[in-house]
Amino acid sequence: MPNPYFKFKQFTIWQNRCAMKVTTDACLFGAIQGLEAENLNLKIENALDIGTGTGLLALMFAQKVPDVQIDAIEIDTPAAEQARENIIASPWKERIHIIHADAKEYRFSKKYDLIFSNPPFYENDLKTEEEQKNTARHSHHLKLEELLVIIKNNLKPEGFFSLLLPYKRSDEIKKLLSKKEFAILKMILFRQSVNHDYFRIMLTGKNNPAGKEEIRIEEIAILNDSEQYTPEFIRLLKDYYLYL
Repeated sequence: MPNPYFKFKQFTIWQNRCAMKVTTDACLFGAIQGLEAENLNLKIENALDIGTGTGLLALMFAQKVPDVQIDAIEIDTPAAEQARENIIASPWKERIHIIHADAKEYRFSKKYDLIFSNPPFYENDLKTEEEQKNTARHSHHLKLEELLVIIKNNLKPEGFFSLLLPYKRSDEIKKLLSKKEFAILKMILFRQSVNHDYFRIMLTGKNNPAGKEEIRIEEIAILNDSEQYTPEFIRLLKDYYLYL
């Protein structure tokens, strides 16, 4: 049985009422995203987290980027309630706002400098029986193309987006992004260890009606040959994980 909570250095994620728990790849995604915004000196006044779940990504981003206002939308009632509780208990409760709604139907009141999402996986895989996990883990409710429409409609013209997806959907997402006139600026390929194949892809991009952009490609392994965290993983997560 998964631990009902996951304690970070500056906040705690309670997850017993959420279908999808804290995962290492989601933590890595959140850490990279915050560091990229910091290193590139991006002017991000507001951000949108689509499908916030426990509130993990919103909290990680709030920790790293001072003063940013974050809207975090979640369709699942228990998850939205638990995310709200996690945020209220954090140091950034004034800067993160939970929206309990369907992102496909909700009318956002503003455009965003950054939109990020770790969306449902396994669009064409066999579905699990539990309805709540189906919504969180599968894309039968929010398909990838629908997610991109939401991003397109709510991103500022000069804004950025960031997504974490299964690596096996790389070709699909690249085609969809091109179709929606987005440019990919950077791709980071995740490995479970130096001995594993890629299992996740993180994409950062922007609106691009004008033409092609050069794509930077990087990779990161979570574990080394000795099954210990790699130096790069430690560098990225040391501000969050308790024992790094």
